Amino acid sequence: MAAEPEILEELRRLRFRVPQLTGALAASVDGLVLAHDTPGVEPEGLAALTATALGVAVRMADVTGRGELREVLLRGVHGYVATYAAGRGAVLTLLAEDRVNVGRLHLEGRRAGARIGELTDVPRATGGGHPAAGPDHRHPRKSQRS
Repeated sequence: MAAEPEILEELRRLRFRVPQLTGALAASVDGLVLAHDTPGVEPEGLAALTATALGVAVRMADVTGRGELREVLLRGVHGYVATYAAGRGAVLTLLAEDRVNVGRLHLEGRRAGARIGELTDVPRATGGGHPAAGPDHRHPRKSQRS
């Protein structure tokens, strides 16, 4: 996987492009933190919850015939939690204020997810091969079929 500084820089650029973001986290599909910019939120807990929610969302997309999971959006009274596929073995989770432009959130979240996917999916000359994908039920880009 990519070095943390490269992913962290992408998270910071994303927060600059969407000022209403209150946090950003890149994690493996198994819930391990790759990089985070989440003031006031414990990143390991958020990564673990992201992996759990991802498993449910992948299953729901499969059962309803929606195809491969691309993103999940949750809206609460105080704002949004959005999770985007980031390559084969990673996800991007964004926390945003309620006043965020959701279209802009999706546009920038999808772009950043794609960039993080490029960083995490490419074998590193100094770091080894491809990341190990988690179990299929947690993989953001692959749905299960019975």
